[in-house]
Amino acid sequence: MAAVGVALSIVGQPVSVASWPSTPPPDKIIIDVATINGSGCRPGSAAVAVSADNEAFTVTYSEFLAQVGLGSQPTDFRKNCQISLKVHVPSGFTYAIAQADYRGFASLARGANGLERANYYFQGQSPTAFVNHPFNGPLEDNWQTTDTTDISALVYHPCGELRNFNINTELRVGVGTSDPKKTTSFMAMDSTDGSIKTTYHFHWKTCPR
Repeated sequence: MAAVGVALSIVGQPVSVASWPSTPPPDKIIIDVATINGSGCRPGSAAVAVSADNEAFTVTYSEFLAQVGLGSQPTDFRKNCQISLKVHVPSGFTYAIAQADYRGFASLARGANGLERANYYFQGQSPTAFVNHPFNGPLEDNWQTTDTTDISALVYHPCGELRNFNINTELRVGVGTSDPKKTTSFMAMDSTDGSIKTTYHFHWKTCPR
């Protein structure tokens, strides 16, 4: 199999995940968090869960927030989270990550700006280029972004190996032309109840016998 590299990349016309032929394994998969670190996900502030149909997993954050302006510290403008996952799949199957959905809330003053971005890679390979999603104030609303990989560009985990899948996400907020002495602007991968689920969609195939 070709070397594992890009797991996700934005395409001009995203293809619906539902249109990709993919049969998930009948047996349960297990995902263990090998390591988690970053200014946006202190230990205990993020959790991983697998869907019952084995077609997706979610990462839930509770402290992922970047801000600038009134009441902010100099380092608060950027928050990141790096998660390394051990994905145990049933024998005879392998996977690629076909789509990632991110959600949160943004409060950006007029003239301020925000950015959500992420990259993905399997252990032992170079990180992919970041996929960037910019936002501009004024904005006071929930936000959602999607990273999608075309079916022809999917890269699968090597059959018979155990390589961690790494996710690196980042939020940034910039003052721009807003007045940081009068306003506070922020972006959170969060919600009013303290958590939001970021969903990663599997694409499955069987390994050669």
